[in-house]
Amino acid sequence: MRSAYNFVPAILGMLLMLVCAMMTSISIVREKERGTMEVLLVSPVRPLMIIIAKVVPYLVLAFAILTTILIMARYVLDVPLAGSIVWIYVVSTIYIILALSLGLLISTIATTQLMALLLSAMVLLMPIVMLSGMLFPVESMPEVLQWIAALVPPKYYIQAMRKLMIMGVDISNVVREISILSAMALSLMIVALAKFKKRLC
Repeated sequence: MRSAYNFVPAILGMLLMLVCAMMTSISIVREKERGTMEVLLVSPVRPLMIIIAKVVPYLVLAFAILTTILIMARYVLDVPLAGSIVWIYVVSTIYIILALSLGLLISTIATTQLMALLLSAMVLLMPIVMLSGMLFPVESMPEVLQWIAALVPPKYYIQAMRKLMIMGVDISNVVREISILSAMALSLMIVALAKFKKRLC
């Protein structure tokens, strides 16, 4: 019943999603807003490489945040890391790729940095706080909100992290969460790349 046991996985899920999705979307939209994206596109570099170059810094930053929070959780907040560190990083990698894909998708919709920020706040911040199980148990919500919460990726990541970090369960006990996150990540990546390529054309 210690609050740190519940909030550390939740804060981890929120920070990774916000940093990867929000910052990626703003970064790409900034290039479009300044007109430098066209300069990059007429260069010999392929569009896919431009996208990769844009998301790699946030990928590295996400892993730095993940490692920092895990260290602080273990040695400052005394939160146990009962599960496998390897699987914690594997699940987090899937979640980070999902968040980066979502940020790329938002960047194809937004035309200005302000719009990207507002879209990120509406699409990410409120659902993460209210519907991911971060503050309120999803099981105690009305059935309609439970159906909506089923579409919120952080819900599954937070559940997986609580099981791996606190409960120390085997990976077989988080297969459902991993499968859902992987399916969401793959779907978002396909849609985001397709829309980004279509917009460039």
